[in-house]
Amino acid sequence: MGSSVTIEEIIVVEGKSDTIAVRRATGADTIETNGSAVSKETLMKIRHAQEKRGVIVFTDPDYPGQRIRAIIEEHVPGVKHAFLPKAQSISENGRKVGIEHAADEDIRAALAAVRTPVQEGGGEPPVTDAELVSLRLVGHPDARRRRERLGLLLQIGQTNGKQLAKRLAMFRISREEFLDAVQAIDEEGDIHA
Repeated sequence: MGSSVTIEEIIVVEGKSDTIAVRRATGADTIETNGSAVSKETLMKIRHAQEKRGVIVFTDPDYPGQRIRAIIEEHVPGVKHAFLPKAQSISENGRKVGIEHAADEDIRAALAAVRTPVQEGGGEPPVTDAELVSLRLVGHPDARRRRERLGLLLQIGQTNGKQLAKRLAMFRISREEFLDAVQAIDEEGDIHA
């Protein structure tokens, strides 16, 4: 597939190394935030890009990347989101996490699975807080691993317990889609047990 992939939107990444990786994998145009303290000038560029071509936020799967997503989402409503699993973004020495360490095919797959959030608070979560507990996604020793796997399967990124219901609603994950993913996680657990 190479850089023959056509992406109309402008991809927002964190830095130059991410731009190089995204351009190598897709040929897409990028805007760099240059860190998690997103400047007013950068937000203006992103807002302009959103109006003209649309924007896909594609940040590293770590805390600073989540912070950048939240800042952009707050100031530029309606941007799309692409999520790269942490396991696909680890450097060869295992010490760093970032888009720049991902294989081209993983970058293309993440961008092909873009999610668009629902504005105005999103829909209703497909699950109650009590169900999150009973499904071992909150308040269980294995909850973090299960949420990481769920985020990967649903392509909504990694969340903590408090963020999960909001992210499910924001991306309008249906109850059926949610329960199918939980069932897949349960079946994987049986295999690994």
